[in-house]
This record gives sequence, structure tokens and C-alpha cells, in this order.
Amino acid sequence: MNNKWNYQPPTDQKIQRAEALSKELGINPAICRLLLDRGITTAAEAKRFFRPSLTDLHDPFLMDGMDAAVDRINQALGRKERILVYGDYDVDGTTAVSLVYRFLQQFTTNIDYYIPNRYNDGYGVSIKGVNYAKETGVKLVIVLDCGVKAVDEIAYAKELGIDFIVCDHHVQDDVLPPAVAILNPKLIGSNYPYPHLSGCGVGFKLMQAFAKDNGIEFSQLIPYLDLVAVSIASDIVPIMGENRILAYHGLRQINHNPSTGLRAIIEVCGLKDKEVKINDIIFKIGPRINASGRIQTGKEAVDLLTEKDYNRALELSNQINEYNEARKDLDKTMTEEANQIVDNLEGLADKRSIVLYNEDWHRGVIGIVASRLTELFYRPSVVLTKTNDMATGSARSVADFDVYKAIESCRDLLDNFGGHPYAAGLSLKIENIEEFTRRFEEYVSENIQPNQTDAIIYIDEELSFRDVSMKLYNDLKRFEPYGPDNLKPIFCTRQVYDYGTSKVVGHNQEHIKLELVDNHSNRVINGIAFGQSSQARYIKSKQAFDICYTIEENSHKRGEVQLFIESIKPRIEG
Repeated sequence: MNNKWNYQPPTDQKIQRAEALSKELGINPAICRLLLDRGITTAAEAKRFFRPSLTDLHDPFLMDGMDAAVDRINQALGRKERILVYGDYDVDGTTAVSLVYRFLQQFTTNIDYYIPNRYNDGYGVSIKGVNYAKETGVKLVIVLDCGVKAVDEIAYAKELGIDFIVCDHHVQDDVLPPAVAILNPKLIGSNYPYPHLSGCGVGFKLMQAFAKDNGIEFSQLIPYLDLVAVSIASDIVPIMGENRILAYHGLRQINHNPSTGLRAIIEVCGLKDKEVKINDIIFKIGPRINASGRIQTGKEAVDLLTEKDYNRALELSNQINEYNEARKDLDKTMTEEANQIVDNLEGLADKRSIVLYNEDWHRGVIGIVASRLTELFYRPSVVLTKTNDMATGSARSVADFDVYKAIESCRDLLDNFGGHPYAAGLSLKIENIEEFTRRFEEYVSENIQPNQTDAIIYIDEELSFRDVSMKLYNDLKRFEPYGPDNLKPIFCTRQVYDYGTSKVVGHNQEHIKLELVDNHSNRVINGIAFGQSSQARYIKSKQAFDICYTIEENSHKRGEVQLFIESIKPRIEG
């Protein structure tokens, strides 16, 4: 893969500020420059960043609508009204429903949960879901990870005598639904200090407020943070500010005392007795929870995450694992078909977006296929399929381009849409696909920047091998958990050489196992370059080259570091 490297050397001012912070904290100036990049400028801020504290969580009553929401829950419990916890079918929605349902279940048995079926209900609050609430005697619906745009559905529920509390984090429309309370830190004019909560995070804040109002110790909420951490990782929200605190303590919960359902899925993932990290959630735990809603129904994920019997949880986890295997097969087939279509598109080199439609594609996997296309071609991508005589689809974006706004620019062609700057869903009449494709491409072409369609590696620091040590690695570990706005630092070393022992490895000889020296020290450092065996001939030519990499602990030699090499560039002198 041809990557462009982007490295901005630190200014004199930044170097001076980092050195001053380094003296205060007693850590490497390079680490302090990384802190400055994250907006952390004082020793006190650094200590809070390195040791996230639950006491620094914001007061949940700062969120608009929270008083009304808690009052309505108290009223429902006092009157013994039936409560329905309703949420989206993805990881964020199912973890949110599981959290709120499990917490409130301590105070009432008159409670149920509902996850819309991707194929029968569609996304978000549905008329079918409202009718289910009416048929089962529900008086209060707490909807999570959706609802902020469900104006007609919630108005219909109100006519039936059913109240809604909306807990969402998606972008609002011009008109808000007639709910008792709308909890959403992204609402226009919101006073809440942190706008980037996940849907499950908003649900947690509601339970935090409920607990505070009813004199329940905050410690009673800590066991539920494992679900919040899963949602934060899977929904790709920033892991700074309040999300960093929630993710940090949620990971501790996952690793020391996970809920029964998560413990079962951790075993099925092969993570038992291993430290679970954010990437394990993103690539192993999250996809399995998601597979339930993609292949069958998201309700099965909530069944798992609320299960108290471990043997039953294992059965459910194994079933969901089978869904995940089916999802992977569909994903592979559809991605290959999509790639073939893209390869045959006329004028692809001149296009800045990709829109594909195939009525036979599986609706549950189109979001993943859109992600694959975006990764491969570095263009905002929309993948559509046919559902009930409509085209429904998912969009994914490239770095720093707001695909939600691009879709919103075509709203007159759409029946429904919603989402985030990096991911969105939409539905439209099949006859509008051609015009949507034209208009979407027009918007993207006019608004995307040239560098947003390139594969760019952003390098944080340039190091000599003399700087690379276990001390540096241990300091870097304090930046965990990594995620958006706090990405794992990438370093660069110039003018390195093969020590003479580097070799191609892997089942298909696709990787390079490296032993390297640089031009500034006598150290030999091990590294691994996955999928870069095409560079082996140049490396063995004994010419100098540049590398960018992350620093990891050597899994075969504890106490030593190794480099995970992201990219290799032949040395260009001058």
C-alpha cells in the first residue's frame, strides 16, 4: 500500500513547553509533546489524563431534560406502570438497552425490552414497536441510541397514552419529537460539557441521575461500566474527556469482573485469561454482538447481555458466534462483488465518491461492505440494497469528511436518514438512486479536500533508536485506552538498515521479520512488518530506508520492545 506520510516537526515554542512539562512530571519530553497534542498543558491535567477518576464524571443533571426524565421514571415506578426499554439493534443500542434494563430491573418486575428487527421494523422507533408497547400495556418507553428524529412515531405513541424518554447521541433534525424528555448532548444549544457520549453512555448518565436522585450509591453503577466500554469502542466515539474515564474504568470491569454475558462472549472470542483491550472489543467482541442484529435479531444480543446463568450465556454466545461466521462469509462475498463493480465503473479516477446498489445484497452486511470500500478506495461510500420496495443503505466516510452533511444535502430525495459525520444510514425510493448518486458525487466533489482521498499516516514524533526503550513503552501505556482523538502514537526513524538477519515469514511469505539498526546508535531492534514482503528485496540490498511504527512489547521476549512497522520508504537523500 502506498501511504503518504505526514509529519510536522515541533515548533520551538512546543519544544520549550514540553521540556517545562517534562521537568514537572519527570517523563520524556517526547511524551510531553504527545500530551500537548491532546490539549493537555499542565501537570494537573496530565495526572488526570493518566489516572482517570470516576469522581471527574460530569453531573448528569447538567444534561438538558434530565430532571424531567428522572421525575417520569420515578412516577412510573411509584405507579407500578409498565416500562419498555427500546433500542437500536447495533452494539451501542443493545448494550444501552441491557444496561438500563438490568439497572431498573432491581426496582420493578413490570419492565420489558424491545429491539427493532432490522428487516421488519427498520431503523429506530417504529410504528410496529409503538403498537407492541400499546398491546403489552406499556405507559413509558425509554428509547436508547435512536429516537431524536422519530417525530411521527412518538407523536403516535402520545396519542395512545404512551410517554417517551429519548436517550440519543445522533444529529437532530429541525423538529424534535414530542417526548417527555430528550437527553442528547449533541442537541443544538445543549449545556452539557461533553458532546461525544455513545448512546449507551447517555443511558448510563440517565441511570447515574436516577441513582443520585434516589440516594443510591454510585458504586452500584460501576458493574455496568463494562457495557459502556463495549459501546464506546464499537461506536468509534472519541476516547477523551468523559468517554476516557468511562472506557478506562469499563475496561477494568471487563478484565476483573465482567457481567455474565460478557464473560461468556470473552471466552468464545478466545480472550479468557488475557487482558482485554479496546482493539479486542472492536475486532472480536463488538462484531459478534453486532452479528446478532445483522443476521437474526438484536434481541438475542440483549438476551445474552442480560443473562445471569453462565451456562445459558455460553449457549447464547456460541449461537451469536455462528451468526458472526455467517456474517463474515456474506461480507467476503459481497465485498468481492462490490470490488468488481467498482473496478468496472467508468471514470472512477475522476470520481470522489462511490454509490453502489444491488437488490440482492444482504441488508445486515452493507455497512461493513461500505467500510471496506472506503478503506480500499479512500472515498466516501454508500452501499444500497432493496428492502420492501425501497432502497436502504449505509454510508461510511474518510478521515475528516462529514458524510452525514453530504447525505443531508440530498434530503429531498430521501425517505429517511440519520447518523454521524463518519457513518450514516438512509432509505429512498429506488427510482431516486440515479439522481442521489449524481447529487451525492456533486456535493462530495465540491467539499472534499485532496488530502482526504489519500491514505495518510500521521506521524507523531521522530525518534532515534536510542530513544526506544521499555521506559518509553511503559510511559506510552499510560495513554491507553486508545481511540479517536487519542490514537496510538506513530513514530518515525530515518535512515535505518537491515542488520543482516531480516527475513520473509508467514504462511504465504507475506510478512517481514526485521532486525534493524539506525544511523545514530548501536542498538539492534526487532520489528515486524505485516503484509509488506514486497519491500524485502530493497531491505536486503543494504541500502538505507525510513520506517514509521508503533512501539509494542515483544511477546516472545518479555521486558523488550519491538516495532510494529506501519510503512517502509526507501531513503531519499537531500
